[in-house]
Amino acid sequence: MSGEEQRHRLIHVQLDEKTFVRRKPEVEHERAIAIYDLLEDNYFHPLGDEGGPYALHLSLIDNRLIFDIRSEAGDPLAEVALPLAPFRGIVKDYFIVCESYYGAIKQSTPSQIEAIDLGRRGLHNEGSALLRERLADKVELDLKTARRLFTLICVLHIRG
Repeated sequence: MSGEEQRHRLIHVQLDEKTFVRRKPEVEHERAIAIYDLLEDNYFHPLGDEGGPYALHLSLIDNRLIFDIRSEAGDPLAEVALPLAPFRGIVKDYFIVCESYYGAIKQSTPSQIEAIDLGRRGLHNEGSALLRERLADKVELDLKTARRLFTLICVLHIRG
């Protein structure tokens, strides 16, 4: 890894679990995979900061998505707050399609599962693109990083 790749990356990701609820095993599995994959391969560069690598704490506070960005040592670097309103429709639709997908796995044909999964991936891409757009003047990230962060944003929305 080059020096830039070492600096502009996340090395720790934590979700705010103040509102922790017991989640379905499928959701916990998705969360664990998203965090693992995110830490294995990501590009995360808070604009104007040439430090890094970074630690990230994600939370939902007062209808805002909070990115608490910290140094490797845990020192606060930046806090980025995004309104949740633009994400609500996509997250809601994504949950609906995911429920259909998990139901289809149990009783549908492979072609039906594939069709639902295509819709699920499309919504995931839409949410990831919106996240990149909303963060564009604050944090630069690649598509893979945005996709994994969108998964974590969806997990934060689950209340029970």
